Amino acid sequence: MGRTRKRSTRVKRAVAASVALLLGGGGIVAANVYASAGEGWGGKQQPARGTTSLSTIACPEVANSLPAVPDSVRGVMDQQLAILDSQITIAYQRFADSKQRMESDPALAEQQILTPLKNERLNIIQRMIQLLDQEGEAPKNLEALAPCKLREDDEQKGDGQSGGSAGGAGDGANAGNEGDAGNEGDAGNEGDGGNEGDGGDEKEEQGQAGNGPEASDFVDIRSVQPNVKTPRQRSGASRGTFSTNCGTNANGKFNPDNVIVAPGVSNGAHHMHDYVGNQANDAFASDDDLAAGRTTCRNQGDRSTYYWPVLRLQNGQAENDVQADGGGKDKNVGEIQTPSQVTLNFVGNPVSKVTAMPRFLRIITGDAKAFVNGNANANASWSCTGFENRQLKDKYPICPQGSKVVRTFRFQSCWDGKNIDSANHRTHVAFADPNSGRCKNGFRAIPQLVQRIVYNVPPGPGFAVDSFPEQLHKPVTDHGDFINVFDQRLMKRLVGCINEGRRCT
Repeated sequence: MGRTRKRSTRVKRAVAASVALLLGGGGIVAANVYASAGEGWGGKQQPARGTTSLSTIACPEVANSLPAVPDSVRGVMDQQLAILDSQITIAYQRFADSKQRMESDPALAEQQILTPLKNERLNIIQRMIQLLDQEGEAPKNLEALAPCKLREDDEQKGDGQSGGSAGGAGDGANAGNEGDAGNEGDAGNEGDGGNEGDGGDEKEEQGQAGNGPEASDFVDIRSVQPNVKTPRQRSGASRGTFSTNCGTNANGKFNPDNVIVAPGVSNGAHHMHDYVGNQANDAFASDDDLAAGRTTCRNQGDRSTYYWPVLRLQNGQAENDVQADGGGKDKNVGEIQTPSQVTLNFVGNPVSKVTAMPRFLRIITGDAKAFVNGNANANASWSCTGFENRQLKDKYPICPQGSKVVRTFRFQSCWDGKNIDSANHRTHVAFADPNSGRCKNGFRAIPQLVQRIVYNVPPGPGFAVDSFPEQLHKPVTDHGDFINVFDQRLMKRLVGCINEGRRCT
């Protein structure tokens, strides 16, 4: 995917209002425009008196109610879940196109958005129930998950649903990067530059896509208290590290698929992913395809696939995907940023040895829908170089001059010993206890993937990750995906290095 050349501010303003996107399904038109000139990052327009400011569509996550699905129908079930996601995307586009009218007329929203969406979802859920009943018995009350709602703007409500305190990394981020926290002097003195408004004057309150991020999604990293905690290592700990170098996606492999969550479905993610490692990864890749695929990893024994949502600058510059699925059609616009560094480390367990991962084990960390699902599975964390003992889960960091933005993913490190995936893509793996470091009963410790991605972006609130359009580019929706395609010999070496306390590459 190529890049367009940087434009002047005048050109950016002229181009900003010129793009209109047609989304399939009912001929829904969604304008991809900047907010008006008077609606900047610092001055969000208030709703008219007597109306409620609405931000997005919130639907229950059906996948979370599917703890077990027979292998014989799992592929079809994944496709049905992908259809549910597409229905929400189309409904959100319709909502965004008529938002002001619906804020002043709740009956219109019910009639044109919520009732049709509920009926569409109910049809798919009933189809899923039939499939499950043919193989056993479907979970109870799935049909109750059909209705969705329009969610009020969090700033207006003041309830902090988007993640709570800016300084709270949460249990999922507490592990941090044990060796990466550094000292704050690494980024220069706090007065070296980068006041909170840096880079923000040209940015609009709702970002380049018109649906986020907002100024309130950012916080100065210097205002966050250190919050990284790690379990104490005990005598039986596996203290080694295995590092694999797979590049930074400088070759530009992107697609909006997710072969874990939506196999066989093009644009199953509705946002663009960066890929390093295996180059065969798309929606239709089989295990055999991945096993035979080329890899960007320096050690050719690692054909694993590592992927995450791209990060974009909200600078008025369009990418080549501005009219494509996963890009502009799904309200993901702006200049895609190639990381300046990607570190992939596998580390051990603080209380025990680790066992080998099974080949083709799939792990997702974080939750792409955490903005509406809640923070239970949110796990990715944000920070700045020189400040990595301060991790954020629900805010983007504003880094001082000389400091770079850092995304960290610490993947689940306990495995059920049987399954390489599960119906909800979560229950076959788990996190170790954050206090003791132990895996829960029935699970065994495996090498933990710690993924650290660094970006050299201008200081200030001018960037965002791709997301499902209704997730509004919130930082809490960040997530990472991994499929283990190490060959047996290299996996054995990886486990040996970790268990013996060595540092290997």
